[in-house]
Amino acid sequence: MNISNLIGSYIEYLKSIKRYSFNTTKSYTTDLNEFADFCNENSCAELKKITEKFIKSYLMKLNENGISKNSISRKLAALRGIFKFAFHQGFIDKLPTGYISNPKSSRKLPEIVSAKTILKTYDLAEENDEINDTNDSALIKTIIELLYGCALRVEELCKLNNIDVDITEKIIKVKGKGNKTRIVPIGSESIKILEPYLTTKNKNGGKEPLLISKKGERLYPRFVYRIVNKYLSKVTDIKKKSPHILRHSAATHMLDNGADLRAVKEILGHENLSTTQIYTHVSIERLKSAYKKAHPKS
Repeated sequence: MNISNLIGSYIEYLKSIKRYSFNTTKSYTTDLNEFADFCNENSCAELKKITEKFIKSYLMKLNENGISKNSISRKLAALRGIFKFAFHQGFIDKLPTGYISNPKSSRKLPEIVSAKTILKTYDLAEENDEINDTNDSALIKTIIELLYGCALRVEELCKLNNIDVDITEKIIKVKGKGNKTRIVPIGSESIKILEPYLTTKNKNGGKEPLLISKKGERLYPRFVYRIVNKYLSKVTDIKKKSPHILRHSAATHMLDNGADLRAVKEILGHENLSTTQIYTHVSIERLKSAYKKAHPKS
């Protein structure tokens, strides 16, 4: 079989069986098509001609072209996936990616903001209401509180319907990556912030969007990004001010306060524990920073 033909079958598998998101499948398609172009340029488009040595030559070319190590690791992950698929389908007898390691890279620790900083955004939202005679603060505070208080991804936030939030049971039903559903607890302090907005919702419209614009339309990720960026810009000077910073902050704060790593993994909806472990490094770095600032022997 030709690599280009396999890509089409594999992407369809990711969409229909694995239920990967649009952005993920788009990324895989781009990375795999780049590899297919390399195969065609080197007259090696047939699956059985693609060896471990050939794949390593492709990775070396990426490195020579100045592609970052993280990007190379991502492209390699796509190759591992498609060849594993080909192996299970019986198109190849062995995995050419089996002994290829990811390039070593220093992983950047995610930036975070403090809980006090997040509370300042709520004060600013209320001040905006007073100045402009609006009632936007309830929605703004709900957006920020769900991203931080429940550690949601922005796409998960936008998909929420009225029926997904149960104040009585203090839980929220979240549809995450691959359309996998998880249950996330809502804290009592979060409920206090959410209630002013939730009381405005139509309780009979269970499947209606939870977060809506003034036009009554479901909020979309770009809108949420603008809101979060606007208010974080006023209270912090960290470089990145995206909704994901609130999720990073939530995970780090939970671990700082003694949360079990596996419990944090379930709340975040991570597939692998290794993904969650990055936040333990953030907590350690925070401890080191506090030590250097305060300990006389530092």
